[in-house]
Amino acid sequence: MNRILFVFSLILFAATAQVIAKPVRLAVAGISHGHSGWIFNRFDLTGIEIVGIYETNRELVNAFRSRYKLPATLFYDDLGAMLDQLKPDGVMAFGPVNEHVEVVRAAAPRKVHVMVEKPLATTYADALEIQKLAARNHIKVLTNFETSWYASNQYVKDLYEKGALGDLRKVMVNDGHGGPSQMDKHFIAWLADPVKNGGGALTDFGCYGGNLMTWLMKGERPLSVTAVTHQNRPDLYPKVDDEATIVLQYPGVQCVIQASWSWSFSRKDMEVYGTKGYAVAVDKENVRQRLEAKKQEETRKVPPLPAPFENPFQIFAGVITGALELQRNDWYELPVNVTTVEILEAARESSKTGKTVFLNR
Repeated sequence: MNRILFVFSLILFAATAQVIAKPVRLAVAGISHGHSGWIFNRFDLTGIEIVGIYETNRELVNAFRSRYKLPATLFYDDLGAMLDQLKPDGVMAFGPVNEHVEVVRAAAPRKVHVMVEKPLATTYADALEIQKLAARNHIKVLTNFETSWYASNQYVKDLYEKGALGDLRKVMVNDGHGGPSQMDKHFIAWLADPVKNGGGALTDFGCYGGNLMTWLMKGERPLSVTAVTHQNRPDLYPKVDDEATIVLQYPGVQCVIQASWSWSFSRKDMEVYGTKGYAVAVDKENVRQRLEAKKQEETRKVPPLPAPFENPFQIFAGVITGALELQRNDWYELPVNVTTVEILEAARESSKTGKTVFLNR
């Protein structure tokens, strides 16, 4: 968000939070995602109450209960029944990506807001359906990306928007790790499934680049999408790609997204090049930049994002209560994430056909 609206949102959040007495009641739809543990072991849930968890896999439920010392009464095996009985303010989806649309189908008519783990959906048709359901029922549907908590990304965007980088020319987004083969069996069972996840590394990590670039471009869709995928480890991932390169072309601007399950270690970084200079968000808090030709590159550590912007659950709660207002093209919001899914679908088509896909204008 731009600096003025960013400050306004902080003031609105702080002012409204002071008068909210009741906790925001959130339910969980699915816990097979490897990120589902964040709810109980990573983030501050002050002002939030987890009222129910929907999951049909009994083995997974028992393991989750044991790990986090949770009562059996918290769990449900029927999503609709849970929503009807508990009437939560919002529901968070931590299951297979292709089930996100099912969660929204259940939640939207009940006026329950939704947040899903990235990406929004596996198909563009599902993304459009989610968008229509949200509009028709006046609910919010947010998509959570780890990179949305990175102060470095916000800093680089601010540099660009205030003109320090000049006109945008090229963006490179690199996201990947050594592969999910050692992850929990319940997670990998759908993460490496072309239907449930929509692809392999292309979906799992390519979505970060699609989200960040669409956010940088204030919602603008690319003219074309070109992608190449490969299976470096078909023994581990026989049904999906584990290496993907996606090229997005805009008028005068190109974005290269590198997504991998084959790298030596985890990385999530973004390089932004303009006509005046460049800036690289190396990780969550470190940036390399060179803003003048006559000056050397410099490195700086940026301060963390102010509360609640490093906590996705507090962001979701703030949006639900009205304490937080996000811009239309915020990286959590539907317009950016519907386009992200459109990009991923075009990338899959391009990699399959060996041809550049031109998006319908």
